[in-house]
Amino acid sequence: MRAEPATAAAIACSFCAKPAPEVAKIIAGPGIYICNECVQLCTEILAADAGPPADQPDAPSDAQSEEVDPPAELTYWQEMTDEQLLAQLPKIARVADQVEGSLTTWVRRTRSRGVSWARIGVALDMTRQSAWERFSDRE
Repeated sequence: MRAEPATAAAIACSFCAKPAPEVAKIIAGPGIYICNECVQLCTEILAADAGPPADQPDAPSDAQSEEVDPPAELTYWQEMTDEQLLAQLPKIARVADQVEGSLTTWVRRTRSRGVSWARIGVALDMTRQSAWERFSDRE
């Protein structure tokens, strides 16, 4: 079975799960996608957490800077109901399918250049045989 490249209708934001047609822009990463709305939210979060720019005189120097707190652990799931948690599972599964499809596409591109299954296996931290079994039926 040959995996086809993702179409715009099949691509969804890996963060909010909105399909590409429902947002203004989708930015592709290595097997994942992020929409303009999630980028905007990230920008707002980062701006809210940012202190004064380093080039401002009141910004502490490296020697004077306070210790930075470790990133907060995501605990929002602990406050979700069982129904809310269950509603997240298909969204995560769709992201996993999307990433798997992208990986398959990249393996196929690599094989089209004549790269061996052994080298692909090394790149994916698996044996040649495992790489072949996972991806060969998709060539």
